[in-house]
Amino acid sequence: MTHHGFCIWLTGLPSAGKTTIARALTPKLKARGWNVELLDGDEVRTGLSADLGFDRKAREMHAARVTFVAKVLARNGVIPIVALISPYASSRLKARQDIGRFVEVYVTTPLNVCEERDVKGLYKKARAGVIKEMTGVDDPYEVPEHPDLTVETVHHNPDQSAEFILHELEKQGWLPAAAPSGHPVAPAGAKASPS
Repeated sequence: MTHHGFCIWLTGLPSAGKTTIARALTPKLKARGWNVELLDGDEVRTGLSADLGFDRKAREMHAARVTFVAKVLARNGVIPIVALISPYASSRLKARQDIGRFVEVYVTTPLNVCEERDVKGLYKKARAGVIKEMTGVDDPYEVPEHPDLTVETVHHNPDQSAEFILHELEKQGWLPAAAPSGHPVAPAGAKASPS
């Protein structure tokens, strides 16, 4: 039986912890025998979307490009982990429809905590009017109404959040459960879609 890939799409405010959680999750999935590719929104922007700005149309185009790459990876047996603000519900819905095998993970972090974590100083610049159309400041973030998973980062570190995601993916049937010995079960031949 073929090993089907699926997309794990982390969405949330800037500095919510999406990329940090994705980086903690990646080696855990690789240790279980999966091919994994992390698609970080900032990194993809420097390559595929360097020509785009930050208005709504540009953000939707950026999400569409990430969606296309994730779809290609997933259909070739890879788990693409997308860490992308993706502030608009319409973009996330389109990603779900286009990719098909899709798990939306809402990384929920209060705005004030995101501002405290912001190593790039983007919130400060936005508050000072230096940056325009900053998500969470003067551009909306549309909170997912029915995410597949919600990860709360205030009381959990990135490793704990990654372990929670793994556990939930097992419960929902996306991943085979780890063996009682603690060794991961190889994904080949395992059922990898929710029942």
